[in-house]
Amino acid sequence: MSDILQTLTQVLEQRKNADPESSYVASLYAKGIDHILKKLGEEATETVIAAKNDDVDNLIYETADLWFHSLVMLVHKDVNPELVLKELERRFGLSGIEEKAQRYE
Repeated sequence: MSDILQTLTQVLEQRKNADPESSYVASLYAKGIDHILKKLGEEATETVIAAKNDDVDNLIYETADLWFHSLVMLVHKDVNPELVLKELERRFGLSGIEEKAQRYE
């Protein structure tokens, strides 16, 4: 599952140096973090609406958009998405209650 994540991360890194006129991702980077976060918020809302409407195909499509724009945000902030996977792995096997308690220790 992480092969596509690694490949996509590499492409997103490359887009940092691309012409904003020729690349959607480069245009997001050029507009800055506020624009990226706005787009991420829009995608989150669209994902919620798709789930609420019980439209599985649209839910998959919108979740892909949400994940994609989350990756754009992480790469823009120089955070390797692999670190998010490692955090999920760390949490695996912990109850949500235990995980939250550990955050405040």
